[in-house]
Amino acid sequence: MATLDDRLDFVLGKKAADQLDEYFGIRTVGELIRYFPRKYSDAMTTRGEGEALDLAEGEHVTFVDTITSAETKWTNRTPKRDFLVVTLGQRRPKVTATFFNPRYLKKTLVAGARVMLSGEVGYYRGTMQLTHPAFMVLGTAGRRNIGTKALTSVATATGASGDDLLAEFEKEFFPIYPASAKMQTWEIYACVRQALDVLDPIPESLPKTYVREHALMSEDEALRAIHVAETEACRDRAIERLTHDEAVGLQWGLVVRRNSELGASAPQAPVRTDGLVAAMTGQLPFELTAGQREVLEVISTELAAARPMNRMLQGEVGSGKTIVSVLAMLQLVDAGYQCALLAPTEVLAAQHALSIRTMLGALGMAGQLGGAECATRVALLTGSMTAQQKREVRDEVASGQAGIVIGTHALLQDTVEFHRLGMVVVDEQHRFGVEQRDRLRAKAPEGITPHLLVMTATPIPRTVALTVYGDLETSTLRELPRGRQPITTNTIFAQQKPAWLSRAWARIAEEVRAGRQAYVVASRIDENDTAADDKPANADKGTKSAKKAKNDKKDDEKEQGPPPIAVVDLFAVLHQGPLAGLRLGLMHGRLPSDEKDAVMAAFRAGEIDVLVCTTVIEVGVDVPNATVMVVMDADRFGISQLHQLRGRIGRGQHPSLCLLVSNLPEGSKAGRRLTAVAGTQDGFKLAELDLQERSEGDVLGLSQHGRPITLRFLSLSEHREIIEDARDLCEAVYDFNPGDAGMAFLSAPFTDTDRLDYLDKS
Repeated sequence: MATLDDRLDFVLGKKAADQLDEYFGIRTVGELIRYFPRKYSDAMTTRGEGEALDLAEGEHVTFVDTITSAETKWTNRTPKRDFLVVTLGQRRPKVTATFFNPRYLKKTLVAGARVMLSGEVGYYRGTMQLTHPAFMVLGTAGRRNIGTKALTSVATATGASGDDLLAEFEKEFFPIYPASAKMQTWEIYACVRQALDVLDPIPESLPKTYVREHALMSEDEALRAIHVAETEACRDRAIERLTHDEAVGLQWGLVVRRNSELGASAPQAPVRTDGLVAAMTGQLPFELTAGQREVLEVISTELAAARPMNRMLQGEVGSGKTIVSVLAMLQLVDAGYQCALLAPTEVLAAQHALSIRTMLGALGMAGQLGGAECATRVALLTGSMTAQQKREVRDEVASGQAGIVIGTHALLQDTVEFHRLGMVVVDEQHRFGVEQRDRLRAKAPEGITPHLLVMTATPIPRTVALTVYGDLETSTLRELPRGRQPITTNTIFAQQKPAWLSRAWARIAEEVRAGRQAYVVASRIDENDTAADDKPANADKGTKSAKKAKNDKKDDEKEQGPPPIAVVDLFAVLHQGPLAGLRLGLMHGRLPSDEKDAVMAAFRAGEIDVLVCTTVIEVGVDVPNATVMVVMDADRFGISQLHQLRGRIGRGQHPSLCLLVSNLPEGSKAGRRLTAVAGTQDGFKLAELDLQERSEGDVLGLSQHGRPITLRFLSLSEHREIIEDARDLCEAVYDFNPGDAGMAFLSAPFTDTDRLDYLDKS
């Protein structure tokens, strides 16, 4: 007998074990048993001797019969090639099977041999034909099976022979495994059956009360039934149980990681009444919203504690996350620590540096003329700086002169050393992973774990927050600051109503004449651009529905959608055509950093009327005077991305307009998606819709270090209640027994492969 921890070479033999290791990284019985089928084939049509033949062309059939004749024939083409035609029994209509290159088959498939043939039905002149079907010669028990792997592997796995083997193909379904050219699904199935035959009963991993409460199969039953269940109902019960297993396993890994940091020592930063926080609060030109005050109170309390804060702050674009983060950082600076703000792009990092310096005023001018007595300094470090500039910034950081350090991935370099790092703020959290934020936190003094605040302007559904960001406590800012202007969003289906697009350009001209500015966004830079945002939105549906996404893409292509316009071409068209006479600027990701900075500076200063750009302006760009945005080929963007883009306008004192342009029909899948975006400004509703559209494959499925991160059974959009129950269970069990063996077993697929460390890259 065998256990889940046993090595496969002791159970399957060295050859099969080596193949599973080489092609799939499967080394133990447990890993093999949890290598689940990717789908199930429908029951095969089987026909024994004398059974009626009412089969349609293209139907898959398995015959068991005796060969009555076997003839070698030759093609009419030059060079001539031989092929073997065998006739089965005395059937009507006549049934034949054709085998090409039959060199070795002539001695096996002979008249009088009893065989199993499995293939697709075809007809020619009234004769039913199978072309090069899978075959197996049916002998007696104990004899080696001769035939193709597709059938002999099943025979080997089941131990069936002769007529008994036919029953194996009369099941309601057959498991199909993720396979490779070197190891087919039938061979994997044979290995699974062999392992199950010698496997000891599998211990229950979940508490008995949880199993009873949810009326679940046992662990042992589920892990067997998922492979060999006789009925669809039994298989569905196994899937239900394994869905709970997956939810609990993932939540356990997150609970363990979250609790592992609770024992660490954090920099204690009690609020001071005479420091930067008090001074900053006193000089704010606006009143904080109730939501901001509530979140700040929670954060402030955690920053004063001796254990590290791990908190995510989410909120709509313009909800005031930045001022919350600044006040939190100043609380640490008041206590003598430094703070690092990590941004995904140089544009966003520069924007943060500008806005924070402006907010602080004299409070951010330490050592400068006019600086306040208690002032600190704000430093900016990006990869495009000159070597001399980088050295100067690194010196400021290492000496402790800079209390707030803002930067891109350049902050993660080994050459960057902090004097006394006490807090890390990560903006646009979905652009980073645990690995990167932890590398920055490791720059703190020995024995100190900095507080962590991660921010995202992309609203996150609760199931994603619990699953992807489960190691973080969550705060949400829902209300917008007073004075934020409404954004009207309309769709333009240009093929159906071309005059509407002309009106869009006229509207931009009207806004410019009124003293305002506009964005025009394209999905790609030029015709050679194959960047991630140059794809139909269907293409980002995630691995779980890849085939469906492919079909959706084909459907949209059938509706005469032309290729998306490139931003360089769009700039030329607008400059010479509908926007001629206006001051246009061009901005995209391939421009040198100094050119990007110059263009953005000119746009902010009002020296550019219309910024023609790619999604490089998706986050971090704040130009209150911009009141119109036209998104070309909007069907090429995802729901959350469109919502982010739309957040670039409506930031000033004037009502704003966002126009989503598509060359696809209004009734297409993409058209319906754009209509949904236009119908609401509630980012949380759009986030739920986005999750349903993309599925968890895209949320969790990015490949990190070559390892795909996917959930086989658990659906973030469909299983919210299961996820919440799993979270509650894991927290309760951890409080009672943090070393619970059953929970560790379920979390192994995530924790043992380091996948958990990358779950929040999406």
